[in-house]
Order: sequence, then C-alpha cells, then structure tokens
Amino acid sequence: MAQSKTDPRILRTRKLIMDSFIELSANKEFKDITVKDITTEAMINRATFYYHFEDIYDLLEKVLSEVLLINLDCEAFEKNELNEESIISMFIAITNFQKSLSNRCHRGYEETIARIIRDQLEILFYNLLLKQNTTKEDEALKMTAVILSWGLYGASLEWRRNNKNISPEEFIKLAIPFIMSGVDFGSKT
Repeated sequence: MAQSKTDPRILRTRKLIMDSFIELSANKEFKDITVKDITTEAMINRATFYYHFEDIYDLLEKVLSEVLLINLDCEAFEKNELNEESIISMFIAITNFQKSLSNRCHRGYEETIARIIRDQLEILFYNLLLKQNTTKEDEALKMTAVILSWGLYGASLEWRRNNKNISPEEFIKLAIPFIMSGVDFGSKT
C-alpha cells in the first residue's frame, strides 16, 4: 500500500533529512557534503534519502526554497496588497535570507539561490498583481511580476555588495516612489 506524501511519518523523515543537511552545512561547504554524511547524521539509509530527494542538488533546492518561503511568509503577503509596506517586507526577507546563507552553502551556488529567490518572488508578485488587476492581460501581469522579481533580487545583491552601511529598509525606500508609480519622464504632447 503506497503512503501519501502528507503522511506524518514521511513529513517527519523529510524534515529530519533537511535538518541534518542544514546542520552539516553549518560546518562544511556544500561541495564537501555527501549523501553518506546526510544519512549518517539523520540516522537513515540511502534508500530513504532517495525516496525523498533525487540527489543532493534536489535537497539543496528544496531546503533553500523552504527556508526562503519561511522568510517571506508568503501567506501573509498573499493576504495583503502590493504596496510600499509589502515591497519593503519582501526586500528585508530576501536580504535576511541571503545573510543567513553567507556562512553556509552560498559560495559556488549563487545561481541556484538566485533562481529560487526570483522564482518565489515572481509567484508572489504575480498573485498580488492578479488580485489587484483583474482587468489586465495575464501576460502583462506575468511580465510585470518577472520584472519586479528580478529588480528586487538585483537590488538585494546591490545592497549586499555595496551598501551595508545603511539598513535594507532605508536602501529600498530610495526606490519605492519609482516602483509604486512607475518612471514618468513627462509627456511630449
């Protein structure tokens, strides 16, 4: 009899594997962590690991996605509107997520991390835009969500690289007027 993926035992085992990976990543670079390390730490066998994850890269992606979703608190955002407060909160969540990774499996995996952040932001922005703009074309909303997600992610990289002397909130507030109202260069009529 096949068990559902929501079976509490399956969820506990999956969490145990993810927690073991997080624990190991505090002391080792990702490239040095093996499935054997994880199975030993979690006290499970290899078959159990592979029942839950395709490989160590799948585990990395799932762990990062889950940690980011926790930081973003998506359910709270989806209840709100797209406004100054929600953009600031998203930006702070992203910068906190990036800071939490700085001592872990960040080096060499920035592209994976970037994709996960952008994908999650795109979903959040799309849902917020869809809720507020029922008359707009779906493709236009998708494109706007892509632009906003890449922009917010890019801003978080810029803050992390060059502007740590100001808080993430102060940093993003500089751009909020343009994000909220768009860029208007004046009409030539």
